[in-house]
Amino acid sequence: MKPLSPTDQLFLWLEKRQQPMHVGGLQIFSFPEDAPDDYVTRLAEQLRKDTDVTAPFDRRLDSRFAQPVWVHDKHLDLEHHVRFEALPTPGRIRELLGFVSAEHSHLMDRERPLWEFHLLEGLGERQFAIYTKVHHSLMDGVSAMRMFQRMLSADPAKRNMPPIWNLSARPRRDEDSSGSSLWRSISHLLGASGKQLGTVPAVAKELLRTINTARKDPAYNSIFHAPHSLLNQKITGSRRFAAQSYCLKRIKTVCQAYGTTVNDVVTAMCASALRTYLMNQDALPDKPLIAMVPVSLRKYEKSAGDKADGSQAEGNQVGVILANLYTDESHAGTRLRKIHQSMQEGKDRYAHMSPEEIVNYTALTLAPAAFHLLTGVAPKWQTFNVVISNVPGPKETRYWNGAKLEGMYPVSIAMDRLALNMTLTSYKDQIEFGLIGCRRTLPSLQRMLDYLEDGLVELEQGNLS
Repeated sequence: MKPLSPTDQLFLWLEKRQQPMHVGGLQIFSFPEDAPDDYVTRLAEQLRKDTDVTAPFDRRLDSRFAQPVWVHDKHLDLEHHVRFEALPTPGRIRELLGFVSAEHSHLMDRERPLWEFHLLEGLGERQFAIYTKVHHSLMDGVSAMRMFQRMLSADPAKRNMPPIWNLSARPRRDEDSSGSSLWRSISHLLGASGKQLGTVPAVAKELLRTINTARKDPAYNSIFHAPHSLLNQKITGSRRFAAQSYCLKRIKTVCQAYGTTVNDVVTAMCASALRTYLMNQDALPDKPLIAMVPVSLRKYEKSAGDKADGSQAEGNQVGVILANLYTDESHAGTRLRKIHQSMQEGKDRYAHMSPEEIVNYTALTLAPAAFHLLTGVAPKWQTFNVVISNVPGPKETRYWNGAKLEGMYPVSIAMDRLALNMTLTSYKDQIEFGLIGCRRTLPSLQRMLDYLEDGLVELEQGNLS
């Protein structure tokens, strides 16, 4: 029996029909070269025989003294969780994304362990896909991605590899549940340790400086000035998932031309896509949209945080920047430069702060957003409009039982008053975008994939001109 943390309980409390609180991932594989045509069917038979289930996949919810706890499920039915399905013909990416859109809309049964693994055949071109979803109270998105990566290998000849539900358990590390989440940041702030309380003076000083700067400069990232937009309405339970890969080399070429980072460029691509999408809906706010962007804090650790063997100390490794997307700027190159400056201002703000101070500063600045998302009673108090999250992935080709991983796409959470989540990850020489949104609030969301490409082309052409 394991009690749920206050933050994990919050994910259960937030869940309702129109607001499922699970995260997921979509992976596309190519058959091994020597595989028969019925390879996926044989793989499904092999998976059915792998009946050992390790933590946390063997846990279900229960209650002790009116408090939710995780308990071992003695009657776990693996057939309920592991599903072998075929895409409808003609088995294009369109059908695959439609499948994920529908499945990600469905709540999971709280009487069972809160996860599902879908093995999908019929994709064509000797490919198959895996779609996995896990409740956020059981595992956050970063943890889920890391666990999935543990399922893979760099060796194409390796066989008899276990599925994700039968991996040996590892201790949960703090950075897996750090400030990349709005709710975990606030939960972290509530910690009563002396180390946390000791950050209060520095955090309060920096927060006051931010507010004063925002009063003098309306363009400065603050906690008060995100406009209300189409993205920030109540939503339905129906989801639309859109995913696509973009060449990392192209993005790095733009970085070199403008003197920016990869994260700056992908953020600018998102800003361009949002600008075009909202303009086509006749719904672009006059004021620029604001994004919540998690950033790594590794470089901000004090030298004492680095161990003698060269590895870095455990601890909270992620903070959040509220980035101005400058969607009121029509020129793509100018927009990128302004985004770079906006992101740099956020990083400079953190440069003289410890990781604990950064996470607590993040929690304070996001507290209004939490209050608004939880209650909806302050519709004019819009802290940010959209989440843009970039999670590092494998740098080399990966395989599972000889099948080559071709692409991996994160599937995150849309919420009331936060109808769109733009999450991306890196894999080899690609940047993989996964967009999840409310199907009714954001019609034709898949067109945003074209707008992302258009945004990158604009930056490339601006570099040539």
